Amino acid sequence: MADAALITRLDNRLDQLVNIDMGERGVEHLFVAARELQGGSLVGAAADALMAVPEGGTVVMTTGSVSRAWITEDLGENDGPSGAAAVARALVLARNVTVVMLCEETLLPAIRNVCQSAGLFPVTLAQAAIAKADKSLATIVMQPFATEDEAGKVQAEEMMETLKPDLLFSTERVGRNEFGVYHSMRGIDYGMGRARVDILFDLALERGVPVVAVGDGGNEIGMGKVADHVKAHVPYGDVCQCGCGGGIGAVTSCDVLVTAACSNWGCTAIAAAMAVRAGDARLLHTPEREALLLDTMVANGLINSTHGVVDDSVDGFPRQSHLAVAELCRTIVSRAL
Repeated sequence: MADAALITRLDNRLDQLVNIDMGERGVEHLFVAARELQGGSLVGAAADALMAVPEGGTVVMTTGSVSRAWITEDLGENDGPSGAAAVARALVLARNVTVVMLCEETLLPAIRNVCQSAGLFPVTLAQAAIAKADKSLATIVMQPFATEDEAGKVQAEEMMETLKPDLLFSTERVGRNEFGVYHSMRGIDYGMGRARVDILFDLALERGVPVVAVGDGGNEIGMGKVADHVKAHVPYGDVCQCGCGGGIGAVTSCDVLVTAACSNWGCTAIAAAMAVRAGDARLLHTPEREALLLDTMVANGLINSTHGVVDDSVDGFPRQSHLAVAELCRTIVSRAL
């Protein structure tokens, strides 16, 4: 593994790269606030937490955002799934963990296919245990989560007891505000058909289970850590358009918050930082794999939510920008690999 001073420099460069606010969402303000709270690199802290998961442990992950549910609950956005798949892949390769991915039942087929394109074969929990024991297959377990509050509370308790996760990880997962409303970046009610996974994350925090979260807009799980800054600097952060009386900011906090101009970019940077710590280039999310996942998301109908079309742009950023971020992350850490 590279020496500590070099790792710190690389972590800081990865942070700076993925937090250039090209989308003019106010993420640079959230980045500064989160860095001050963390006392150092956000990407580095996330990588440290993930690499600290015990060998053969269990990590619960979530991503996926139902989009335009007033039209159909079968539609999800394309920021989140490829980034989550990249981090899940790095975790499985580095720590031989069981990754349990949670999302809405309606989005399971699409996100399952994205994870498979990342190299993770979807299996049951029992099958994952066999694969983990003999290290013969990189796997992922896909499970739906309840879309109603009370059912979500019951499922959260059950999952904490049965899975006993070592860490929870969220990326681009909308969380509720102080009035229990889930909002889009445009400040409208986005709660219909949405899995209440943030209830599980709140419970994990109460019980001292580490939580790492990635977000780009202030309305995601984890952004409760910088709630005041979301209200001050993010459009609709203080007052939404749905009339609930609050803003779009999610109240669920986290132990490590990674901000990014696009959540997928934050995950790409985390995978790069993990690769440095493991001394293993296989953990990198490469431009080639990003291209494959972008194509998979198009084939599975995941939407570019900014433009409202199914294409290979994410958050309005064109395909080449996502390949470029992956290449720049690889370039930044190449000295250490």
